[in-house]
Amino acid sequence: MREYLTPSEVETLRETARKRGRNGHRDATLILVAYRHGLRVSELCALTWDQIDFDAGDMHIRRVKNGKPSVHPIMGDELRALRRLRREQPEGRYVFQSELKAPMTPGGVRKLLERIGAESGLPFPVHPHMLRHACGYKLANDGHDTRAVQDYLGHRNIQHTVRYTELAAGRFKDFWRETGK
Repeated sequence: MREYLTPSEVETLRETARKRGRNGHRDATLILVAYRHGLRVSELCALTWDQIDFDAGDMHIRRVKNGKPSVHPIMGDELRALRRLRREQPEGRYVFQSELKAPMTPGGVRKLLERIGAESGLPFPVHPHMLRHACGYKLANDGHDTRAVQDYLGHRNIQHTVRYTELAAGRFKDFWRETGK
């Protein structure tokens, strides 16, 4: 079974999430943030508003599992989605909250993504770690240096990062060029 999502599959999940009623925007933003920053589900659930610097357009990432913390830029669409989410839930410390104003739990996010994945018509079950893997594969396929991907994902050991480059088909694309012969 495949353990990652393609960028188009991530977008399919986000579109499905947007259409899901009163929490659609929150859920679509949750998917985007987890994907763009390669967050583990526990890191996503623990994300607080004080980790987001709206003025600088940065997110301070606190990693679990002895991972290396880092500061990631927040792209424009993501920044707008987070600002809207903040306006919609002005109280509360956590970025992703349940309707009871408590932080979402890893189990709740797992169930949410399972449902969204099934509703989106993907032919395999979806779980949160697939978004982290999707981030790694996207960065590797875009040709980013393995050490840079390691730092971005917060891996202390590069062996945890190498798996993304080993499976990145894009790494071979410039090995041969058409010469007409």
